Amino acid sequence: MKKRHVALQMDPLEKLYKPLDSTLYLAHAAARRGYELFHYEPRHLRMEIIQGKRRITAQGHALGFKSDAQDSVYLGAGRIADLAAFDVILMRQDPPFDLAYIAATHTLEHLKTRVKIVNDPVGVRNAPEKLLVTHFPKLMPPTIITRDAEAICEFRARHGDVIFKPLYGYAGYGIFRLGKNDGNLHALLEMMAAINLEPWLIQKYLPAITSKGDKRIILLDGKPVGVYTRLPAKGEARGNMRVGAKPRRAPLTSRDRAICNALAPVLRDRGLFLAGIDVIGDYLTEINVTSPTGLAVADRMMGHKGNQTIAEQFWVGVLK
Repeated sequence: MKKRHVALQMDPLEKLYKPLDSTLYLAHAAARRGYELFHYEPRHLRMEIIQGKRRITAQGHALGFKSDAQDSVYLGAGRIADLAAFDVILMRQDPPFDLAYIAATHTLEHLKTRVKIVNDPVGVRNAPEKLLVTHFPKLMPPTIITRDAEAICEFRARHGDVIFKPLYGYAGYGIFRLGKNDGNLHALLEMMAAINLEPWLIQKYLPAITSKGDKRIILLDGKPVGVYTRLPAKGEARGNMRVGAKPRRAPLTSRDRAICNALAPVLRDRGLFLAGIDVIGDYLTEINVTSPTGLAVADRMMGHKGNQTIAEQFWVGVLK
C-alpha cells in the first residue's frame, strides 16, 4: 500500500491546548494509520518563480507522537519540503482571517490541481465565517452587518437584547451582549471604530442559549457526524469553552438536520469538506470553515470509538 504524506499548515505547537486540539486529533489519527506528517507555520510558506517555473515550498519539521496520547506530539528533523509532493495539505491555522491568511490561500491555490487541500483555499477565502452564513437568511436570527451607528441603534430598538460581534473575530473574542437600555452602545461603537475599519455583525439575542446552549455540529462533506452543546458559564453570554462554557450531550434534532441539508450542497460546491456550524435554538448563527474545532469533544460526548471517530471518518472521506 502506498505510504501517505500529509502536510499540516497550522499554528506553533506551543499555542495549542494539546489534549483536545482538533488539528492534533486529526494528525494523531493519521499517525496511527502510518501516514508521514510534516508541520509548518503559514509564515514559512514560500512561492518561488524562477526561469518560468513556479515552486511552492515550506520550512518545517516532521511531526510525530511518542505514545498513544495526543499530547505526546513532538517535532522532528527540520527540512524544506516541496508541497506538491504531498498527498494532502490540511490548512488548519487559526484566524484572524486577515491579509496574511488570504495571502496563504492564494499561494496554496496554485497546488489545487496536484494536491488534495482541506479545506479548499479558494472556498475558505470566499467564505468568511460570519458572512457565509448570510447565504442562508431563512435559517438565521434577525441580523444586521454595518458600521452605521444609527442603523445599529434602530436595530437594537426593534429587537431589544442584541449580540455584537466583530465580523472577523473568533473564539468569542470581542463579543458583547447589549440590552435594550444598555448605555454602553455608543461607547462600544466608538472603541471598535478606533480599532478596525470593518463592518460589525449584530444579531438578536437568543435566550435559548441559556437552556439549550450554543450547539456545535461537525459536518464532513456536508453530513453531520458529531454534535454537542456548550452551556455558557454563569454571568456569561458567550457559549465558548475558552471562557468557561461547559460541553454537554445534545440531540441532533429535525431542525438541525434540515439546516445541515440546506448547507450540504453549498459546502460541497465550495470544497469545504470539514465544517463546524453553530446553532442556538432553531437558528443557524455561524458556519466555521477555517479551522473548525470540537472534534475530540464531539466524539467524547457521543461515545465514538475506533472507526466511528470523526478523525477516522475524516481520513476515509478525504482519501477515498
